[in-house]
Amino acid sequence: MIASWLKKKELRRLLHNEFVIISNNCWGGQVYQWFQKPYQTPFVGLFLYGPCYMKFLRDIDYYLASELVFIQASKYKKRPKTYPIGVLDDIEIHFTHYKSEEEALEKWRRRKARMLDISKEKWLHMICDRESVTKEMILDFHSLSLKSKISFGYFALQNQGHIQIFETPKGNPAFVPNGKQLFKLSFLYFDIVHWLNFGIVKRTRFKD
Repeated sequence: MIASWLKKKELRRLLHNEFVIISNNCWGGQVYQWFQKPYQTPFVGLFLYGPCYMKFLRDIDYYLASELVFIQASKYKKRPKTYPIGVLDDIEIHFTHYKSEEEALEKWRRRKARMLDISKEKWLHMICDRESVTKEMILDFHSLSLKSKISFGYFALQNQGHIQIFETPKGNPAFVPNGKQLFKLSFLYFDIVHWLNFGIVKRTRFKD
C-alpha cells in the first residue's frame, strides 16, 4: 500500500517521460520499471565490469556506433559463462538476464535506437562500486565531462554526486547491494524524481 501511494506521488512529480539512464548494472532498469516507462536505454538487464564501463564512458559515441558481436569467453575470469557476452570493439557487456544472443542483440539495437532519438541533455549517468569498480574509478567518473552523474559506494567521497550506502550485502561489506536492492535503498538517500527532472542529486531527509 505504501509503495503504491509513493509511486503515484512520484509519477505526478515527473516532469517529462523521456530520459536515458546509462548505468553499469540493472539499477537503471529498475527506475524505468518503477515509473512504468518503456526502456529508453540499452543498459537494462546487463552489467559491465569497471574497466570496460569507464572506457565506454570516455568515448560513448564511438562505442554506441560499434557493432555488437558475441564472444564465448570473457577476459574476466570471476564467473562462468551462463549468459550471452557481447563486445563493442574492446569492451565487454554481460547480458545476465537474457536467454540468447539473438534476444540480447535484438533488444540492444531496439533500445539503443530509442536512446539515440533522445537529446543528450536528458542522458543521466550512474556508477556503483560493484563488478571491479574501484574508488579511483568513481573519482575518475566524476571528473568526466558528462552531464547528470550519480555514484554509489560503501565509502564516502567529498562530492555532491556521490552517495555513501551504509547497507551492504551480508558477508560482503566492501561494496553496495545489487542493482535491484540498490534501487529500493535509493529512496532513502536522494530524490530520484528531482534527478530525473533536473539532473541534480538532491539528498533526502532520511539520510545525511
